[in-house]
Amino acid sequence: MTLTLFIYLLSLVCWLGGMVFFSIFSAPVIFRVLTRIDAGKVVSGIFPRYYLLGYIAGSIALVLALYFCVLRTGRLWWILSAVALTLALGLTVYAGAVLRPRIDAIHMVAEEQNPDAAHKAEFDRLHRLSVSLNGGVMVLNLLALLSTAAALSQQ
Repeated sequence: MTLTLFIYLLSLVCWLGGMVFFSIFSAPVIFRVLTRIDAGKVVSGIFPRYYLLGYIAGSIALVLALYFCVLRTGRLWWILSAVALTLALGLTVYAGAVLRPRIDAIHMVAEEQNPDAAHKAEFDRLHRLSVSLNGGVMVLNLLALLSTAAALSQQ
């Protein structure tokens, strides 16, 4: 049981830690040091792995949270964790598999010297949505972590 709990916590903190590191440390530095076009290329190169981390770590955390719903005391807290992880994983899949390809498709047009206003507006809208989803996933991961702490404190 200790190994299973370790894997659950590791997957949750890798997912959340990766998001925090990228959003708070990496992306701002990349956009400060490089031109906007080059920074966009670098970030676009990072995103496939960024979302892959979310898919894998989120899936592992969700499966193990459901496992703990069945086997551990503090079931209500584990259910809350599983719900938060389900929502977070769903948002991550949407952002990575649906939104990111749309952003990538319009990104180059929006970054041209004299971009088409409609394309630029659409890129900005999709980018804001992506940032909002990312923030929501981080909050849901924090909720899952908090509910896990509550469940473990009941044992």
